[in-house]
Amino acid sequence: MNVSENYRNAWESYWRGTSDARGEAIWDADPSLSAAPHSELLLPHADTGRTIVDLGCGNGTQTRYLATRFARAVGVDLSHAAVEHARRAANGAPVEFQQLDLTDTDAVRALHHRLGDSHVYMRAVIHQSEPAARPAVAAAVAELIGTEGRAFVVELTSGSRDVIQRAASEPGGPGPKLQRVFHHGLKPADAPDEEIPRLLAKAGLAVLADGETTLPQTEHLRDGTRIDLPARWFVLAKA
Repeated sequence: MNVSENYRNAWESYWRGTSDARGEAIWDADPSLSAAPHSELLLPHADTGRTIVDLGCGNGTQTRYLATRFARAVGVDLSHAAVEHARRAANGAPVEFQQLDLTDTDAVRALHHRLGDSHVYMRAVIHQSEPAARPAVAAAVAELIGTEGRAFVVELTSGSRDVIQRAASEPGGPGPKLQRVFHHGLKPADAPDEEIPRLLAKAGLAVLADGETTLPQTEHLRDGTRIDLPARWFVLAKA
């Protein structure tokens, strides 16, 4: 299956309305808070000589960091506008970006054929995908890593809904970055906690390591507290 036009258009609209300024997207955290610690969790299980594919790369902030830790980094995103942002921000960095619908099985298979078994980095993609698309997203991870690659997947948990609700209900309403997420109809932390490991297992992925974490955001509550969303991470291999 492919994602719905409404979902695709929501992301295109979001990224078209986002400037190239670092941190304007609420999840565009500095790599020191995201890809760097995540890489340290993945590296004990992963060969740095392989390519790493950043699924749902957005404007490519994390992809550019991953290029410093692995032989090659490729960022893919559903949104053409996001990929354009990422290419502009690359500014000569040794990274590659392309538009890709993770539910397009043939396109995912073609990328695997081109890159070979690769590592995957996926930060907070399944939880906000449409329910019917989530199995295909998990299957895309399995396809891209093949038998030799490894994946680092981190997804928001139900605790994030409480944090988001608190932020949304503050006097004056949510901050501008969170407000933009709601305005475009995006639905963070939409997947039930038990769904993520079930989808990963059904896709033929085995958990090598996992744990609890938070995903720091680029927006703060009115009292100055940074919005950190509870999440769970998994290091995965083909079962």
